[in-house]
Amino acid sequence: MTLLVTGGAGFIGANFVLDWLAQSPEPVVNLDKLTYAGNPETLASLQGDARHQLVQGDIGDVDLVRQLLAEHRPRAVVNFAAESHVDRSIHGPGDFIHTNIVGTFNLLESVRGYWSALPQADQQAFRFLHVSTDEVYGSLGHADPAFTENHRYEPNSPYSASKAASDHLVRAWHHTYGLPVVTTNCSNNYGPYHFPEKLIPLMIVNALAGKPLPVYGDGMQIRDWLYVKDHCSAIRRVLEAGRLGETYNVGGWNEKPNIDIVKTICQLLDEMRPKADGSSYASQISYVTDRPGHDRRYAIDARKLEAELGWKPAETFETGIRKTVQWYLAHPEWVSNVQSGAYREWVQKQYSAS
Repeated sequence: MTLLVTGGAGFIGANFVLDWLAQSPEPVVNLDKLTYAGNPETLASLQGDARHQLVQGDIGDVDLVRQLLAEHRPRAVVNFAAESHVDRSIHGPGDFIHTNIVGTFNLLESVRGYWSALPQADQQAFRFLHVSTDEVYGSLGHADPAFTENHRYEPNSPYSASKAASDHLVRAWHHTYGLPVVTTNCSNNYGPYHFPEKLIPLMIVNALAGKPLPVYGDGMQIRDWLYVKDHCSAIRRVLEAGRLGETYNVGGWNEKPNIDIVKTICQLLDEMRPKADGSSYASQISYVTDRPGHDRRYAIDARKLEAELGWKPAETFETGIRKTVQWYLAHPEWVSNVQSGAYREWVQKQYSAS
């Protein structure tokens, strides 16, 4: 019994691998391209653990994926592999098309070939779990009900459009070929090992470095925030008991405007790592020009997952954000090592006030 996890050195994927191996003896083969956001250091605690094998490679590499499937004979594939940053997709959409659409297609075809040749009992037990995002649904008005699994797809960025396409491919491979798939669409994740280009880790890192805390537009964009370890527990539950061909929305029931998130982080840092001069980190908040096509609000209705599979998030935003800030304060070496020169150039380019 083995899992093949793709993108398992990225933020959510690595947390899933770490959580899985903390709770299960079942081995994990971890396929990751190890681009800027795939960080082997996140998995350092697994060094020497025979249950974990990290393989550098692309989900679009058909020969490699087929080799791994034939060698390890996994009972399930959990697909986290994706380009996932909206801002990067605006500046360079090509990588998103290549990985999220073409890569998913190649992965599905490799897995379909493997699954088709399995004995009938193994075919029936096999699962392909595709991890996606709430951004495929588009943007909500302030009073609109939260996204359900039946909400129409209306992606607004190259990133979300590429993820929507990958969702459609996964659905089609189930309905056309019978591949036993389940899909999860999650809200904004946060927590340990988050690459510091995303909102929460960027604010923590910039605050501690005495840099501006760049907030897009008026900061009133609303997101539903999901602690990453809660997301991992939801994926485990869907993998265990989700109905074939179904989609499950995973959310934290924590809608917050971005500016409130930033102010909360400042308050926690004021408490945990006060400045020598006694001033608040909130003085570093800086409003910058909004990004093109910035969705105003996302919100996930996760009642289907709760009703069918009994899943609920364990963390409130208040408990989760406190744990997150504490983690970054306790792991400055991880932050330092992940901040390459290329990353600093990217942040300068993306968030320079104008």
